Amino acid sequence: MKALVFHGPERSSWQEVPDPELEAATDAIVRIDTTTICGTDLHILRGEVPGVDPGRVLGHEGVGEVVETGADVRGIRPGDRVLISCISACGHCRFCRERGYGQCRDGGGWILGRTVDGTQAEYVRVPFADLSTHPLTGSAEGHDAVLLADVFPTAYEVGVLNGRVGPGDTVAVVGAGPVGLASIATAQFFSPGRIIAVDPDTARLDAAKRVGADAVADSAEDPERLVDDLTEGLGADVVIEAVGSPRSFETCTRMVRPGGRIANVGVHARPATLHLEELWIKNVTITTGLVDTYSTPILLSLLCAGRLPTSTLITHLFELDQMEEAYDVFAHAAETGAIKIALGEAARPLVARDT
Repeated sequence: MKALVFHGPERSSWQEVPDPELEAATDAIVRIDTTTICGTDLHILRGEVPGVDPGRVLGHEGVGEVVETGADVRGIRPGDRVLISCISACGHCRFCRERGYGQCRDGGGWILGRTVDGTQAEYVRVPFADLSTHPLTGSAEGHDAVLLADVFPTAYEVGVLNGRVGPGDTVAVVGAGPVGLASIATAQFFSPGRIIAVDPDTARLDAAKRVGADAVADSAEDPERLVDDLTEGLGADVVIEAVGSPRSFETCTRMVRPGGRIANVGVHARPATLHLEELWIKNVTITTGLVDTYSTPILLSLLCAGRLPTSTLITHLFELDQMEEAYDVFAHAAETGAIKIALGEAARPLVARDT
């Protein structure tokens, strides 16, 4: 088969690799119909994610058809169309029993595209297939459903739920990329009073308005002042950091009100300064986290009901064998206008399997 292979910092190629095989009785082999590129993949290519060895097939998001299952797999069977979660879960360790699948201690967690071969390929081996895939039913299409592998669960769990968004809250989302936009969309489940999006890119701020932002601010033009003006100097109840840079994190700490919450979602490759000399007295709560994907079934139900604006986030479609071109477009988002890219077959409805 062909796959996108990491060869070290700034080096990758779409090339022939051996077909995956079952390695454990809990594995499944899935033929990839749709995959996508994550900002974390760009971090890997820049050499900013330790533990990813040269030769690794990248990618941790996918939709496809099951072609083979191990003897212990019970929840899916060949022919099923499934969503592949970005997080693999053994189901038995302490963290999995607490729904903390991202911290799985028995071979799971974030492994696809990091410590085992991933989904940017024609086929992928999915470990712990019963808990790490979701059968797809209803009317959702592959390029919409693939956003529930990582983007929407990450935004909802690590951003909205960790930030404890509530009715009437002022929510500021710093970064209007895919996760920031999904944070804006899912924050609305809790009836906040207003949502403010912050980003330097006009096209992404326009996208933020389309998914529900009430106000937008250019991050280069003193967005803290806009937050102050809209809250009469109080600050935001919840600030969601969806960039992963020292500057954006420190912006969040200046926007939050006393007693407010900062939910860090962005992947940080460099240290950020925590100004405790200013924050210690403000009763601020700061949360971090890797997604656990426990919310995926709920989000799938909302997707099938037409309640998630997934199509707004997809700006480019490519075939799988255009992987290198797709990476170039995604890596230069400021010039190309890319928000989220889908790669794979032409979209087709997902058909509910017989039960």
